Amino acid sequence: MKIARQTKILEIIENNVVETQEDLAERLRIEGFNVTQATISRDIRELKLTKLATENRRQKYASISTTGTEVSERLIRVFRDAVVKLDFAQNMIVIKTLNGMGMAVGVAIDNMENSDILGSIAGDDTVFCVVRTHNQALEFIQKLTRIINAE
Repeated sequence: MKIARQTKILEIIENNVVETQEDLAERLRIEGFNVTQATISRDIRELKLTKLATENRRQKYASISTTGTEVSERLIRVFRDAVVKLDFAQNMIVIKTLNGMGMAVGVAIDNMENSDILGSIAGDDTVFCVVRTHNQALEFIQKLTRIINAE
C-alpha cells in the first residue's frame, strides 16, 4: 500500500499544483487512499519532496531527481517489487504486475523517458507499451530485465 500511495503522490504532484499537505491528503482520499497528516508528512520526507515557487508567487510540491533523464531510485524499487512477468510480440510489450500495481509500474515506465516508446497504457495488473520495431521491443525488454536483476 505504501508503494502505491507514494507512487500516486508522485503522479498527483507531477500533474497538479499541490500547495499544502491538506491539498495532497484530499487528492489522495479522492483516489481511494485513507491517509492522515502524519502519513502525508512521512511520505513527503521519504520521497524527498520540496516546494518550488510557481509563476503566481505561490508554492507547490515537486520531486527533485538527481538527473533529469534518470529514473529515480524509488521508481526503480517500485518497478522491481511490482513486476511479475515481461513479454513481447513484434512491437508490443506486455508487463504483468502484482494486483493494483499496474499504474505504479506505468509511472515508472513513463519516467524512464524512453523515446522508443510510442505510448503506454496501464491497468490494474498490466502495462501495455508499443514501440516502432521488433528490435526496439527486444532491447527494451532486455533493459527492463537488467533493471529487475540489478542489485
